[in-house]
Amino acid sequence: MPATAQEHIQSFLDYLKYQKRYSRHTIVSYQTDLLAFFDYLEVQYQETSPENVKPAFVRSWLADTKAKGISSKTISRKVSTLRSFFKQQLKQGIILVSPMATVISPKIGKRLPQYVEKKDMETLFDHVEFPADWNGFTERIVIQLLYNTGMRKAELINLKETQVDTFNVALKVLGKGSKERIIPVSKEMIAALKQYISQKQLTIPDADQSCLLVNEQGRKLDPKYVYSFVKKYLSLVTTIDKRSPHILRHTFATHLMNNGADLNAVKELLGHSSLAATQIYTHNSIEKLKDVHKKAHPKA
Repeated sequence: MPATAQEHIQSFLDYLKYQKRYSRHTIVSYQTDLLAFFDYLEVQYQETSPENVKPAFVRSWLADTKAKGISSKTISRKVSTLRSFFKQQLKQGIILVSPMATVISPKIGKRLPQYVEKKDMETLFDHVEFPADWNGFTERIVIQLLYNTGMRKAELINLKETQVDTFNVALKVLGKGSKERIIPVSKEMIAALKQYISQKQLTIPDADQSCLLVNEQGRKLDPKYVYSFVKKYLSLVTTIDKRSPHILRHTFATHLMNNGADLNAVKELLGHSSLAATQIYTHNSIEKLKDVHKKAHPKA
């Protein structure tokens, strides 16, 4: 690929990294999409300059992507990548009109987020036995934190002891874009965390002091390890298809909404940048109401 295209892409990625403060994972996704797009342009149209990209080129690439069996959700993400890229090119004066102005994203059928039923979460904490060792202690408190706060897996793994606010009974969480948010927790959760910290100092005195949660070697938890044990424990109490740490985030939000929580409050607790991302949980609440009505109303 000519240096000019590479330079434009790198400039955009630097913008995402240093100004937008996107995560490495997100930046890699943008990079993959953009490289694939410009590689396609070079092969099909012998063109890689952003200022010469036409809407027809974009549609052709999207059609080619769809023909390869790529899902509408993934194609929609690729469209979003190109929109962001050309928007920045427009701001920099490199192009005069965005080729994305007349490109429409494919429709995606809305899927309600899966979640674990309240009774199943109660079964997990009240009746499932965790190993009586450091890993068991850590695994239980990780699942408690995910369910009690709705935080993302990465946010949990990177928690520091200093982010535990015992005075205000809350956690200070550093989310996407390095945005800090305050999540209130129960006194029981704070007590459990204080016990965990005290036990860590006794059991693993050489533990990484920058991390709240550590493995038995005293190192920060590995994301794959967190995923595997959360899946293992959720498999004991629920039959839903997805049993990941992110499902506990959905569970946290859905249980709040089902109990009458304000949508804006849930948005702030989850750290969403817009209300649109949070509104999906209102659908679960409506489905719950429909179910109650169907079971309880004589004319339903």
